[in-house]
Amino acid sequence: MKRSAGSIVALVASLSVLGGCSSLNPFSTPAPKPAELVSFQQTAELRPLWQVRVGSSGPHVFQPAIVGDEIYAAAHDGTVMRIDGGRVVWRSSVGARLSAGVGSNGRVVSVVTVAGDVVALDATNGAERWRVPAGVEVLAPPAVADATVVVRASDHRLLGFDVADGTRRWVYQRTTPPLALRNTSGLLMADERVGIVGYPGGKLVALDTQNGGPLWELTVATPRGVTELERIADVAGTAVLGRREVCAVAFQGRAACFDLDNGNALWSREFSSAVGMDRDTRFVFVTDTADAVNGLDAFSGANVWKQDAMTRRGVSRPLSLGDFVVVGDAQGYLHLLDRETGRFVARTRVDSSAVTADPRALSSGQRFVVQTRDGNVAAYEAR
Repeated sequence: MKRSAGSIVALVASLSVLGGCSSLNPFSTPAPKPAELVSFQQTAELRPLWQVRVGSSGPHVFQPAIVGDEIYAAAHDGTVMRIDGGRVVWRSSVGARLSAGVGSNGRVVSVVTVAGDVVALDATNGAERWRVPAGVEVLAPPAVADATVVVRASDHRLLGFDVADGTRRWVYQRTTPPLALRNTSGLLMADERVGIVGYPGGKLVALDTQNGGPLWELTVATPRGVTELERIADVAGTAVLGRREVCAVAFQGRAACFDLDNGNALWSREFSSAVGMDRDTRFVFVTDTADAVNGLDAFSGANVWKQDAMTRRGVSRPLSLGDFVVVGDAQGYLHLLDRETGRFVARTRVDSSAVTADPRALSSGQRFVVQTRDGNVAAYEAR
């Protein structure tokens, strides 16, 4: 979800209180304009590798799945495709509109329809393996584990389906606050069996995807404030794994890293993000709700740099990419930042629509893939 804090709060408020009627107010002030693109001396390059059109995302956010250098992408109209090096290996249609992106483990590809049907395709040729009704709205891409396809409903229930035939194996449910963000992030697969997911109320939970049993729970942030709107403290984006630590950030909450061996907090600090973070061996990178990209010390959480020249541009979750950090924005631009300083070093434009999907790294070199709202899937190399 690529929105500023103001737009998210306005969305939640309109859904829960006003029903969206504020847009009819003749005295309402126009939304502030996005910051103008700043000039800089280009010292790197975002080299386009290829671009393939899959189809529009419509009102939803579509994340592609990447397994090695294979890309699986989908569109709102029901199109699903596999891309290898810019070549479309296969293109299928599930015959119904889709509400979220793709999950895959390289053997099975899974998507969910607007009606709540979970569909599994063969990753080799795109043939449908099975289709089962989940009976829930799904906004996040499924996670495909070794034995289970895990779907996250918009009410934050998790449903596990047998990867072989679609039989529902388990449901995981927990109490959530009255108000929460409409989360488009699914599970992070830590390995073939363990999935990690962020929840409203600032919780980070690990599950055994074979049986839905919780393995551990960590508190990233604690809700604060008087009103339910002030108390929204949802974990934003997917968690990030290091060698022996897991990190996450919450909306109106904190950014934190934890020791996976004992669950102790290595560090935490006040932060608010609606899109999430990434990290490498030295730094944690977070896009905050003011659309500033922050570089933090991975061992202490201390500020290293802040790039705040993209206010109101709808900046995406950052991607750590070797010597660089890349983010997309709501006008279709990709911004390449220096990993050490946060300075702009390159910029390009995919198309004129929003970069709705998180930039995703490919397995080889400083290469990555993005998907735009208009439906272009594009690969670039940073150098």
